[in-house]
Amino acid sequence: MVGNGAIEIIYNFCFAFLSKKTKVLIPIPTFQEYETAAKLNNCIISYFKTMNISENLNLFISQIPKNGCVFICNPNNPTGKLLPKNQLLEIIKKAKKLSTFVFVDECFIEMVPESNESVISYIKKYDNLFVLRSLTKSFALPGIRIGYAIASKQMIEILQKIKIPWSVNSLAQIAANKALDNKSHLIRSNLVIKKELNYLTNKINRLDGFDCIDSSTNFILIKTKKDSTKLQKKLLEHKILIRDCKNFRGLNNHYIRIAVKSHKDNLELVKALENVS
Repeated sequence: MVGNGAIEIIYNFCFAFLSKKTKVLIPIPTFQEYETAAKLNNCIISYFKTMNISENLNLFISQIPKNGCVFICNPNNPTGKLLPKNQLLEIIKKAKKLSTFVFVDECFIEMVPESNESVISYIKKYDNLFVLRSLTKSFALPGIRIGYAIASKQMIEILQKIKIPWSVNSLAQIAANKALDNKSHLIRSNLVIKKELNYLTNKINRLDGFDCIDSSTNFILIKTKKDSTKLQKKLLEHKILIRDCKNFRGLNNHYIRIAVKSHKDNLELVKALENVS
């Protein structure tokens, strides 16, 4: 099904399948909207704090609720960590035994160089699996508002019934069709991401007070000794906008997130960070 951005689908999913009796497991830090949408439906939310689920996989699996829902962002926003397909399948299999949904957000997965960890191909095998995608990132359509979801026929039919009429405007539909007609840019994009991700990580790690969290995609979470809000304001003076990550549950005011951009832009970012370090 198609939605008015990935956000509409997240909220509709929670409205359709979750309730005040539903136990929800959310690893943190991660994208805030899963929590917000679940809270609107008065769910019972449990948080699993980890910077990398792979390192705590067995413990995470042991906390999967019965008749509930697990949200997983892969690769995760804001950490950039990619959960391998075989480990994600372990989660999905255990959740199925417990009659629990697994909501997998793959909005950034097309921007992971040299990897194919998507679980879309397992939709028909696991009817508890729900996969979210977006055209905003990989097809550079921010503001157009178009995302899509892949799930069992039964789940999609329910979501189509509660979806508001004409939620996706005609311009977004035309833009999406045009974008999907040419996927060749994804190959070029991933070559740039691979090269520039390595460049930024190496350069920034050498700066005093900055420590990059290893990322698999087109953004990097950075732990810094500096106050994230003050740092954001200083970089704005250089016309550079970074993400202040203090409002991510599980993080504090010593984390920022940056995007992997063109080499010229990345040079300017590194230079600006050098001036404030």
